[in-house]
Amino acid sequence: MSSATRTAVAPLTTEDAELLVAAVATAAEAAGVTVSVTVLDAGGHLLAFRRDDRAVLISGETSTRKAYTALQLNAPTADLVDAVQPGAPFHTLPTALDRPLLFIAGGLPVHRDGRLIGAVGVGGGAPEQDHAFAAAALQALYARI
Repeated sequence: MSSATRTAVAPLTTEDAELLVAAVATAAEAAGVTVSVTVLDAGGHLLAFRRDDRAVLISGETSTRKAYTALQLNAPTADLVDAVQPGAPFHTLPTALDRPLLFIAGGLPVHRDGRLIGAVGVGGGAPEQDHAFAAAALQALYARI
């Protein structure tokens, strides 16, 4: 084996996903905001989802699309907002693909040992709030692993 051989990185688990969901819920409740949260694994498959009883219904869709966008582009959706504005490099990306992309803050990729293992998306609050709740969840996960 060459020195370039990568060691296996543990995938995002259901336990990890539940921790992310709980951390988002705690942060959102502390701020008095009702949200939905979606956690996807590295393949884009749903690991966990939670919508607060009073969260707007569309927040479920937006949280999922934010997670998917963060996963596919391996970047926080907050960092991609400017890239899809008219004249920007990704301007046509939201409509060019038949994929559920959403370029609004609130989606974050999840990494372990420098490798992409999934994503978390939050919808229902203001974009900055959604981003902060997702970031709090990642901080909780990274503190544990």
